[in-house]
Amino acid sequence: MNQNRIILLLTLFVAGLSSCKKDKDDTAAPKVTNGLYILSEGLYGNNNSMLTYYNTSTGTATTDFYAKANGGSGIGDTGNDILLYGSKMYIVVNVSSVLTIADARTGERIKNIPLKDANGKGRQPRYVTSYKNKILVSTWDGFVSVIDTTSLAIEKDIAVGSNPEQMVVVGDKLYVANSGGNGAVQDSTVSVVSLSFMTEVKKITVSINPNSLTADDSGNLYVVCQKNFSGTAKNRLVKINTYTNTVVKVADTAVGRIKYYNGALYATGGYYGSAYIRKLSTTDFSQESANFVTDGTFMTEPYGINVDPENGDVYVTDAKDYLTSGEVFCFDNTGKKKFSINVSPALNPNTVVFIK
Repeated sequence: MNQNRIILLLTLFVAGLSSCKKDKDDTAAPKVTNGLYILSEGLYGNNNSMLTYYNTSTGTATTDFYAKANGGSGIGDTGNDILLYGSKMYIVVNVSSVLTIADARTGERIKNIPLKDANGKGRQPRYVTSYKNKILVSTWDGFVSVIDTTSLAIEKDIAVGSNPEQMVVVGDKLYVANSGGNGAVQDSTVSVVSLSFMTEVKKITVSINPNSLTADDSGNLYVVCQKNFSGTAKNRLVKINTYTNTVVKVADTAVGRIKYYNGALYATGGYYGSAYIRKLSTTDFSQESANFVTDGTFMTEPYGINVDPENGDVYVTDAKDYLTSGEVFCFDNTGKKKFSINVSPALNPNTVVFIK
């Protein structure tokens, strides 16, 4: 869940309190082959995050796949990110402050790792990535937790900036967007972490509230920076050369989520009602057209974006109005819709990952 939406989701939480919790579902989970997983964060405070499995060969979706694989036991409160690495899936559950580890093929839970401080307070994990048999989890208390994939134990907590969000590995360095989204003064830096020594070596100043990151094939990092709640800062897209760790381009443009693929940047519009996707140049951030979608397909609230590396299909999650079951759209590389996936009764789909 992006920090810019916390106030809105807290408001919607009141409306969602009257909804009933899902009854235990003992239906067996299907066999997982080729396809994708869709993580839906649910409604803040309602403990209703869900995982959908979509079989691309048969065109069938299994909603609440994780609960089906675990005797009706759900994911928890606010599933924020998911990673497939090796034979396991790693699900970051923000409000529950836990990293759930499950079998990538069966969905069966292997272990839950609580992410809490010495006083038992939740550290609010946000995003997850991987590096050489290590899992890296950003936590809103200002750290990146390093977890070994064999022992499934936390080996170290690396201090970074305030309220870290997305992370990207480039070579042997980890780049962490420090949003400061939970403080009175928002952060404006990206931490550079040496993965050889597992320590922060530098902070790069970008613009206020950095949160979404993506890297290209040439050693460049792209950072989405979003204006603060008071509106005194601008939305910006920043390009960093990771060889020199310097900012090489800044543009005033509103971007929500961003993903690099095959020489271009695919970006959702800015937040709150910007129902379009743009395809941007990595050189000057110019756009090919006002909307990447070319067939008139309408989306209410693009919430997340990913690109299938095998065929270039672009997947966009649509949160609708945050109270209505969400939908996932698949577009080909010309911007034409191939199909859509209804994740009902799941709310607020945010992340698509591919399993082959």
